[in-house]
Amino acid sequence: MEGYADLIAAEDVLLFVNAAITATGQREFHSSAAEQQLSLGFLHEYVLGNYREPYAAALALDINHHNAALIVRRLLETAADATPEQRRTEGRLIARRLQLLPPQRVYRLFGELRRAGVNNRRTRAILRDWLAARPDPALDAVKYRGGLKRVLRHAHLAPAAPELGEFLFGAGPRGHYSTPLLNSWQRAHYTQAALYELPYTVAEGFARSHRIPRAAFLEKIAPRLTRLERLRLQENAREHRAEAVRADRTDLGRMPLTRLALYALSLPPAQRIERRGELTDALRAAARRTAGPEAGRWGKVAAVLDDSYSASGSGTKRRRPLAVALACHFLLEALAERYTPRWTSGRTDALLARPHGATPLGHRIVDALDTAPDRLVIVSDGWDNAPPGLAAEVLRIWRTRLDPDARTSVVHLNPVYDADGFDVRRLAPTVPTAGLRDAEDLPALVEFARFADGRSDLAELTAHLAARTDRFLTTPSPEAAP
Repeated sequence: MEGYADLIAAEDVLLFVNAAITATGQREFHSSAAEQQLSLGFLHEYVLGNYREPYAAALALDINHHNAALIVRRLLETAADATPEQRRTEGRLIARRLQLLPPQRVYRLFGELRRAGVNNRRTRAILRDWLAARPDPALDAVKYRGGLKRVLRHAHLAPAAPELGEFLFGAGPRGHYSTPLLNSWQRAHYTQAALYELPYTVAEGFARSHRIPRAAFLEKIAPRLTRLERLRLQENAREHRAEAVRADRTDLGRMPLTRLALYALSLPPAQRIERRGELTDALRAAARRTAGPEAGRWGKVAAVLDDSYSASGSGTKRRRPLAVALACHFLLEALAERYTPRWTSGRTDALLARPHGATPLGHRIVDALDTAPDRLVIVSDGWDNAPPGLAAEVLRIWRTRLDPDARTSVVHLNPVYDADGFDVRRLAPTVPTAGLRDAEDLPALVEFARFADGRSDLAELTAHLAARTDRFLTTPSPEAAP
């Protein structure tokens, strides 16, 4: 009976990890934002209440920012329920994870803690240490002014410099600041030239106040854009035509793989054809960087990639499932010695992928298995409907009758959280399934998926989480995000 309880516990933890990787509380193709949030909120409450240590250890995994912030908040809100040893480990995990979160999300998290009245000694220490590690306090004061003021008040902390205190809490404007960025912010209220010395998100508000035409503003602010800001503007290039936000080879060469796939899919088919060489080279270069030393070592790989209509995602996550599949296509090509892709639509031109039609996963799995691969990777939301259930039956017969010795490893990676099932949708009990947020996480998730085959117990999973936690806490910290 104890062994059965451990299996149930392992399944519960895996279910939560899949949700923490894929779910963001936003609308998906098959469920609304409210349904997503309700389902995800229940999972957080359930796993925190029953498996606190694995819940905290999820911070060391490749979960998304939304769930990382939720875990941090709930751990701090329930600090009184933890043992001293748990609190020490949780404090280290929280501090490390906050270094990896975008600063705007951290400030939002601190605001939520303030509204919830969470102000214990450990929370104040975490706030203090995170602020002390910020590389440019003046930039934070200008770019996240409201968030920084609320944090300092809530935790009763002094600003990093007296001038920052005057800037944040002064009764009125002053004539001049010795810090150049603060002085530029002061002058931008009166002169247009000064706003181009500010970060883009701050300058944008001043540009509206000065009624500067959008195209002229974007052209002049271009040198101040971060890579992410430039990319977001590129993805919306059809909305405005400023020269400042046109893509170039240098920008594409530095983009992460999944983000690059999203950008490629945002282009009309005619532009993708026109820039085929540039986009393909950039995607393959990003895939090789992601593959690292594993490039070419995965043997013979076949992939079934979902480009059905549901891969269009939703209004808030437009084309996200299709972009993940496209990025996985290029990554698997880099990892494999020999690679065979099978798109559900039957198309063969990956760069021109578009969400369309039903999801004949069963037929494509048969096509992929017919190549006798060493690995079969299925990237799909799991809605097999042409005909329904064929994929599960194909995989069952393959594993039980045609390949009982598991010469071919099969794994299903799902980029979409199923709110009704509290998990990512699975294809078959015999095939391990893992949630997938970014293609960059594919190699680690293929390894992690072995715990999802129903045969791993809690001790084995706990050991894996402990190893990932140790690696997470001992890896040198990156520079704080700007």
